[in-house]
Amino acid sequence: MTGITLTTEQIRNAPAAVRQWIEQEVITSLGLSPRAPVTIPPQASHLVACSVEDVAGVLEHIRGVLPAVNVLLELGRPGISFGQPAVMTFRLMDILHHTRLNGVGEVITCLEMINQALIEVKKDPAVRLCGFDHEGHCLIAPQTQASIATLWQTMMERQQAVQQREAADRAAPAA
Repeated sequence: MTGITLTTEQIRNAPAAVRQWIEQEVITSLGLSPRAPVTIPPQASHLVACSVEDVAGVLEHIRGVLPAVNVLLELGRPGISFGQPAVMTFRLMDILHHTRLNGVGEVITCLEMINQALIEVKKDPAVRLCGFDHEGHCLIAPQTQASIATLWQTMMERQQAVQQREAADRAAPAA
């Protein structure tokens, strides 16, 4: 048997898949939970695969609440995909860490605001952008994650174009 020692900083900076694997290994080695086959929670069945336009509509609804905007954009990061049909998972603790909110309760409040915004965008009370499992994970459809990432990339490209135009305007001699 070979052992290794990792600092909390090394674990914190590891990719999400590695952190989840370490978490499962620790839980298993402590005998806290037997390994069970991966099953998707029932509420995942209400998750909607959102288009870039859907996500833009959600963003428009929550734009005045910066913590909710941060949480939404956090879901554009690569997550861990599992199950059939596939869902993307994000640890609530990772979202908390990246958004610097004060607690998991605030993260959940933001996620509920995001779900409510999607209900308004889709005009369907049954739709959900995200759901939760009993192990502290947020679940979304893979297409939704891709749409959020695409929206973020588009926003960054537009901002860079604006900055380049402004720089060019400043550099141009006055006529």
